Amino acid sequence: MSNMRPYRGSTAPATQQGAVLIVVLLFLVLIIMAGVIAVRQSTTDLKLSTSDQINTLLLQSADNANQNIEQSINNDSRSDIYKDMLSRSGPFGYFMLDAKGRNNEYVFCFRPRGRFFNINNTTIRTPDGGSVVTNNTGYCNPTNPADYVSNRNASMAQVNVSMTPPNASNEAFTNYTIGQDTDKISSLAFTFDINSTAVLPAYGDTKIGNKDCLAQSSRPSSSMDSTDTISGCLSSASVPNTTVYQKVNVENQSLRTKCVNFGKGAGLVCTLPSN
Repeated sequence: MSNMRPYRGSTAPATQQGAVLIVVLLFLVLIIMAGVIAVRQSTTDLKLSTSDQINTLLLQSADNANQNIEQSINNDSRSDIYKDMLSRSGPFGYFMLDAKGRNNEYVFCFRPRGRFFNINNTTIRTPDGGSVVTNNTGYCNPTNPADYVSNRNASMAQVNVSMTPPNASNEAFTNYTIGQDTDKISSLAFTFDINSTAVLPAYGDTKIGNKDCLAQSSRPSSSMDSTDTISGCLSSASVPNTTVYQKVNVENQSLRTKCVNFGKGAGLVCTLPSN
């Protein structure tokens, strides 16, 4: 009878299967980690792309409002939009012809699908947050499809016009145009601050409690409450928004020998309201 012993250099089959299992599990873990990293990276890229698209859309909406205002003033003075802008009820004529209201803000919602400015849908906002008596409102309304820039109902733009506050550093007589009589309003140069605020209401509520962000001031506020301004309130409400600020001069461009139509024209008579 012989004693048979296993060869010491061999490995038991169970041990070999265990080693293979461990290697496979390691590969699976590595594959899963690579997949998670790829998904996170693609999500980050998507967020960056979406953010860039939002910023571009907001900037275009706000800048479009400023361009339309500029063109309406610099083009034909016989057009209806020009007359509305400089009339006593318009965003510029109101300040030029009514000295009592020069601390107020003139507000309207930019609607480029039709006539971008409707003189019957405006609000004159007072410094205390109230408004001059009006039957309509100039504040954009997210529930009104007509207040959006396009039929997609994605973005809307609200325009706030106010007179630039006096500055002690301003040069003397800068508010008079060259070659004009000083006793006429048409000889004066007026400086305005135009703030066009574009917003995407679909991303959040434009109200914080009972406070309507679009009904707040566009001017910098000394208040500690950031929601007292349009941009501060919208940001606090987590609503994407962009404000484009433009400082403009409205005056008769005179070359002493003839008057040109607010920077353009070939000898056409241009006038500001006389009273």
